[in-house]
Amino acid sequence: MFSYSLFKRLHKYRCDHYRTLGLLMCAGMVSPAQAQSLNVLEESAPLDQTPLLIKDTPFQTPALTPTQSDLGGVGLLQMPTGRMTEEGMVSIGYNHNSEYQFYTLSLQVTPWFETTLRYTQVEDLLYSNKEEFSGDTKLADKGIDAKFRLWTENQWRPEVSVGLRDLGGTGLFDGEFVAATKRFSTDHYGAFDFTLGMGWGYFGTRDNISNPTCTVADRYCDRISSTTDNGGSIDYQRWFTGPAALFGGIEYQTPFAPLSFKLEYDGNDYSRDKPVLDAGIDMTPRTPWNIGAIYALNENFSLRVGYERGTTTTLGLTFASNFDTIKTPWIDTPIPALGDQQATDLNAVDWGNVTAELSDVAGYRTHQVYQDDDQGESVTLVAEQGKYRDRELAAERAAAVLANHLPSSVTQYQVIETQKNIPVKYTEISAQGYRDIATVQYFNPNIKDALLELPNDDPYDILDNEPIYDQFKPFNYNISPDLTQSIGNPESFYLYSITLEGDASYWLSSNLELSSSVSLNLLDNLDQLNSSLLEDGTNNYRVRTLIRAYIHDNDAYMDNLQLTWFGNYGKNWYQQIYGGYLETMFAGVGSEILYRRPHSNWAVGLDVNAISQRDPSSVFGLFGSDDAYGSDTKVLSQGTTGHLSLYYQTDFSFMEDFLIQLDVGQFLASDVGARLDVSKQYKSGVIIGAYASKTDMSAEEFGEGSFTKGFYMSIPFDTISLRPNNSRADISWQPITRDGGQKLDKRNELFEITDMVSPWYQRPNQN
Repeated sequence: MFSYSLFKRLHKYRCDHYRTLGLLMCAGMVSPAQAQSLNVLEESAPLDQTPLLIKDTPFQTPALTPTQSDLGGVGLLQMPTGRMTEEGMVSIGYNHNSEYQFYTLSLQVTPWFETTLRYTQVEDLLYSNKEEFSGDTKLADKGIDAKFRLWTENQWRPEVSVGLRDLGGTGLFDGEFVAATKRFSTDHYGAFDFTLGMGWGYFGTRDNISNPTCTVADRYCDRISSTTDNGGSIDYQRWFTGPAALFGGIEYQTPFAPLSFKLEYDGNDYSRDKPVLDAGIDMTPRTPWNIGAIYALNENFSLRVGYERGTTTTLGLTFASNFDTIKTPWIDTPIPALGDQQATDLNAVDWGNVTAELSDVAGYRTHQVYQDDDQGESVTLVAEQGKYRDRELAAERAAAVLANHLPSSVTQYQVIETQKNIPVKYTEISAQGYRDIATVQYFNPNIKDALLELPNDDPYDILDNEPIYDQFKPFNYNISPDLTQSIGNPESFYLYSITLEGDASYWLSSNLELSSSVSLNLLDNLDQLNSSLLEDGTNNYRVRTLIRAYIHDNDAYMDNLQLTWFGNYGKNWYQQIYGGYLETMFAGVGSEILYRRPHSNWAVGLDVNAISQRDPSSVFGLFGSDDAYGSDTKVLSQGTTGHLSLYYQTDFSFMEDFLIQLDVGQFLASDVGARLDVSKQYKSGVIIGAYASKTDMSAEEFGEGSFTKGFYMSIPFDTISLRPNNSRADISWQPITRDGGQKLDKRNELFEITDMVSPWYQRPNQN
């Protein structure tokens, strides 16, 4: 037994060595005996032994990490498991065998919900029998899977999940399952995941067990075999019906960390696969057992190989990352130390130097500087933030700059952050409070102690005065690349357009902006799009399917040329009124209003627009009649569109950090209905979202896809660059472009402009 004094001499070593030692003990606030009774020591030697004689850690095999199945989603090879991976984990996979090529993107949206987007190319079938329509393009099937965890694993209970495969596809792989997975780990021989499940549809064609749902109602005994030719609809009447089968297997993590193996009993006999039914391909299994191996090249990339059905070799690769844990390793301008060379009065301040340093150090592009006329004790900056999502960090850096330049008589620094000249955030910084923080005048100083948020309607009293410094630049421009893409089309599996977009704006007054954007077409394959009447005979207004005529058939084109007035009323009302060439395909006039309260998790907006479709053969021309493009092609010469929009940022314990947007109104093709957009933001700021529009246009009228749907990803630049940047890179996928359920692509959206009123896009990285 060592003495307490000896422990005090040695405890620094122990606290440095063991990262998980109890904080109280490391601070010397509890005795060793108390620490032992509280069990705050972890993986250290017992306290009755000399602390330098560290007990050796037993050999432990690598942890078993859930891996992807052939068709995407956590699973074995063909069959799923009950296992979920970490929240925010995204897996992009490719898997190939003699019948299929699978392109998959799986995301663990929440701890209890996993979804997979899958594109499948069927090797032995063409997209269409009409060569003039789709040529030799292989059949491409789009599918969406959903998996929900029912119970988590504990000492005795397995992890149990229920799932739906291909719930929005054409029925090639549709099926349902319930699966339970239990883990057993050993000290020396690896870890095992055992799975037992029951499947229906694609998982249950082996029909090796009676369907238990058949005892509930007769309608569950037989499975409807027909599916809609258009795809995209959800055939919930088929769920958990027809033949059922047991499936199962083992995933084994070897003691050699990069290598794991899989063995599964397959519930599918492949008698209903598309190549079998439509191409006469023999996919009869020689055995229900499939085997596979996965080799992890590093923590992100893995290779996979399998031998399935006793006849078929599968090869694949997976890239995995976690959106929830991305950090931002910046190379940044250091915060200047507090100096003593401040100006004696405001007239002696070099504002050009101050604003340049504010931009470099704090990211504030300063437009005007105001002085309090009554007492002269505060200085107000009107600026835009272009560097930091974390506004507290920006405020601290701004205070450091101002404290080194402004006279000590200035007691308050105020920052009015604007977007489109609309105040969206008003912050007051105590000058003395910042100095106390910079010189560490008290325990655990934090910039929050010196900040005060003020109401957004207060700035107008200040802005009515004459600024003491004005460097507002009315003209701004930007040049950036742009990618438009669509996947799974009949003409080509992947359609794309890469353009170089030049954007410019000029402020005619503090509220009125003239703006324009022009695109230079660099590269595209939209020549493969058919501009004639679509094969399915639909006769809607061609508001999006004529995209080839607007982009591919023009080397350069004008996206936008409009005049916009921005304003806000009282505390929470915002408005824009606009007119001109509003987007690539439409001109018109319109207005949008938005009600949004500071730090509120909801907002409501309304936009109304009168529109006319632009003539793609003319820079400024509009269609004069609905048949002006051609007698068999209907365009929208005059029309209206607009929506009532509801925004809600969820605060449910089981559904945190979601934004739900519901738009109800009239779409471009004169169809009336609603569009639901649901997005999830992770701690890093990465946003993943999906949307769907359902209108009074029937699936038959809509055509292939049944209704408009799409997916998108928004990545903060500061997670992929070495320098702080509060801009975002947006990537979107639309499975197929049709004319129903399409919205006007407005240049400005008030919800984005007013983001700092109740941050969503500008939330700081929490890692």
